[in-house]
Amino acid sequence: MKILIVEDESGLRDSIEAYFTGGDSICETASDFSSALAKVSIYRYDCVILDLTLPKGNGLDIVKHLKDSGHNDGVLIISAKNSLDDRLTGLDLGADDYLTKPFHLSELKSRVTAIVRRRSFNGNTNLKFNEIDIDLAAKTVKVNDTVIKFTRKEYALLLYFIANKGKVVSKSAIAEHLWGDSIDIADNFDFIYSHIKNIRKKLVEAGGNDYIQAAYGMGYKFTEV
Repeated sequence: MKILIVEDESGLRDSIEAYFTGGDSICETASDFSSALAKVSIYRYDCVILDLTLPKGNGLDIVKHLKDSGHNDGVLIISAKNSLDDRLTGLDLGADDYLTKPFHLSELKSRVTAIVRRRSFNGNTNLKFNEIDIDLAAKTVKVNDTVIKFTRKEYALLLYFIANKGKVVSKSAIAEHLWGDSIDIADNFDFIYSHIKNIRKKLVEAGGNDYIQAAYGMGYKFTEV
C-alpha cells in the first residue's frame, strides 16, 4: 500500500510511519495543511491517513479537494475530536472511515487495509484473475495451484496491474506508486522493465499467460490475452 500520513504531532506521525513501513507499505508524510495539499494535488495514494486539526488549515478541506478533483484516494480521518458533527461532515465529504485518538496502531492498519481492499478489489481477501490466484492476507500468489515467489516490488507491481487491468499505466505512475515521491530524482525508469520482465518470466514458467502488454510511448497495460 502507498500511504500518506497527514499529522502535525511528530511522535504519532513517526510511530504510524514506522508501523506501516515495517509492514511493507510505502509511506509519505505531511505535517501541515499546505504540504498535505501539495502532495495530494500531485501524487495518488491508496489511503490518506488524515488529521483534522492541522497548522495552516483544516483537514476536512483536504477531503473536499480530493473529491472535487475527482481523485479516488481512500481517506481515513484520525482526530482527537469525538463529536458526531465532525465525523458526519468528514464522511459526507467523502472520507471512508473515522478513527478517534487515542487508538491502537493495529486497529489503524486494519481499517486502512479494509479501505484499500474495498476500493481496489471490492472487499475481497482473495483475488482471482483467470489462472492467477492471490491471497491478499497471506500475500501469496498461485498460478494453477503452483505457488510463485515474488519479491516485494514484483508482488506490489502485479497487484497494481490487476487493480488497473485494462488501463494503460505510465512508467512514471508505476514508479511513483512503488517508490513514492522520492522517485523524482531517478534518471530513468529502466528498473521498471526489469521488474516486469521478472513477473512475466515467473508467470509463464508456472504455466500462466503473459498479460502485460507494452503501450509504446505510453506505458503498460494488463489485459486479457
